[in-house]
Amino acid sequence: MNYRFIFHITGQAVLVEAGLLLCPTLVALLYHENSGWSFLITAAIALAAGGALFLLGKGAKKTVYAKEAFCAVSLVWINLSLVGALPFVLSGQIPNFIDALFETVSGFTTTGASLVNQVENLDHGILFWRSFTHWVGGMGILVFIVMFGTRTSDNALLIFRAEMPGPDVGKLLPKASETARILYRIYLAVTLLEIV
Repeated sequence: MNYRFIFHITGQAVLVEAGLLLCPTLVALLYHENSGWSFLITAAIALAAGGALFLLGKGAKKTVYAKEAFCAVSLVWINLSLVGALPFVLSGQIPNFIDALFETVSGFTTTGASLVNQVENLDHGILFWRSFTHWVGGMGILVFIVMFGTRTSDNALLIFRAEMPGPDVGKLLPKASETARILYRIYLAVTLLEIV
């Protein structure tokens, strides 16, 4: 088992999530809400944990098999969900960690299920984070990670196959990371069109 590759991908995903946490931080600051601190603390935790995992994965062998891809996808999902639940708990908006984890997984899987009775009563920053998890999950978490590139196109394709259901996963271009970038450009364009 290529553990370094698994650490590398998991660390990369958590680092990306640390960056994503800055968006709801800005929203919370814009509305002068205290929940901004919960995002900054979570981003710092994600930065430390993701950086450590990323460094542990440095020098990973380029040869990767399906078992590593499935393990990496599972760990990425678990870690992103655990980190994503922290702002809900730290802000006190959803104090129970299991409930916050449910809310985060619901967002990343885009199921839309919620334990919050009055969603509109949440702080703007928390509400934005809840909605943002749905947006990021809309294209698939791992597609988002692949967009930032993996060591080889074969590795990226294995990650695509590990996350996406169905008998076969194809790509538009020879490099899976380029395919992910094209898909996200389309997704961003549709998002901006819907906003307008």
